[in-house]
Amino acid sequence: MKTSIASIHSLEILDSRGNPTVSVTVTLEDGSQASAAVPSGASTGEREATELRDADPKRYGGKGVLQAVANVETEIAKALRGMDVLNQRRIDHRMLELDGTPNKARLGANAILGVSMAVARAAAVASGQPLYRYLGGKEAALLPVPCLNVINGGKHADNTIDFQEFKIAPHNASSFAEGIRMAIETFHALKGLLHKRGLSTGIGDEGGFAPNLKNNEEAVEVILEAIEKAGYKPGHDISICLDPATSEMWKNGRYEYFKSGTGSMSSDEMILVWKDWTSRYPIVLLEDPLGEKDWSGWEKITSELGSHLEIVGDDLLCTNPAILQEAINRKVANAILIKLNQIGTVTETLDCIALAKKNNYRCYISHRSGETEDTFIADLAVATSAGHIKTGSGCRSERIAKFNRLLAIEKELGNRAVYAGKELGWGK
Repeated sequence: MKTSIASIHSLEILDSRGNPTVSVTVTLEDGSQASAAVPSGASTGEREATELRDADPKRYGGKGVLQAVANVETEIAKALRGMDVLNQRRIDHRMLELDGTPNKARLGANAILGVSMAVARAAAVASGQPLYRYLGGKEAALLPVPCLNVINGGKHADNTIDFQEFKIAPHNASSFAEGIRMAIETFHALKGLLHKRGLSTGIGDEGGFAPNLKNNEEAVEVILEAIEKAGYKPGHDISICLDPATSEMWKNGRYEYFKSGTGSMSSDEMILVWKDWTSRYPIVLLEDPLGEKDWSGWEKITSELGSHLEIVGDDLLCTNPAILQEAINRKVANAILIKLNQIGTVTETLDCIALAKKNNYRCYISHRSGETEDTFIADLAVATSAGHIKTGSGCRSERIAKFNRLLAIEKELGNRAVYAGKELGWGK
């Protein structure tokens, strides 16, 4: 069979932080090939699938992935050889059976995901379709709003800001090309403002600026000023999305402001912060506003803010259908962040998206802080009509690659392309 797997090879490569990660190439019987590279996170949920690292202190400080690479080229390759890449579900389930652990700890989620992504891409190549159409069908034509992370803090930057991501969402645009232009113009306006104030324009892990600010609110305020400087109206053209990554702040049942040194808060007090901020600023999305262990707090914030705000579970939900079902049952969050390597296969990712949509949860496609030039998530966003994507800021080529892929998809779709800005209902 032309679409059956002839061979699978793997390689230890480097991600955007200079740490090792896994690359996989699948070759089919007809000679066609496809490759994929796996990202890695810094701010990770406790229930994420397990990345396999070598723990050899003599190589990359213990972060090498030679064992994961070996697992791909031996056990996994042997088990999948001859299988049809057009049956993604069967291949992914075969790898799960082979691993035999609940979190992919034996073979490594990085090994399994690399194969899973490369298989999907090989199937698209074999069927003569772009990846977004192969995964999403002929109707896949919705281009996502790019939510650019323009100021980095938390674990993603060496500065004084506790909250991890301050993002801009250019929703009032007629196309993805126009939306990304608006966002990039704002990014450059922000750089100019920071420079004028004598603040650092150095960048964090995801390409956003990482200045030392007097408090977390100043980050929002300078971004709003930059939106206006770029010629746009905050809340009407471009709104704010936040990912404070509060699981990183959770300590002994309270939220510790671990960088600015401004004290700690209870769950109820943190909810009051978000009530205050969303009443004063044009914020349309809060990602991980509370920690992954604070389920009672999540129930409360969803009840009190969920009717007019997108409340996204990331560390809380880990792209895991079982955890998402628990959230649905408890009326927790109204959207889920989608990260392929949190769950570890393309099939499980698509199943999670399907469950979310069935229960009217939005899906927000995401990169990781340790990225590669792989553009799989750009196609995934279009394939699943997710409506919004976060993949970094206005610089760093591993982030820009995803935006450039979306520009190419939009041009390929032509008149069929639809920009999701109005579909999200932001800025009303």
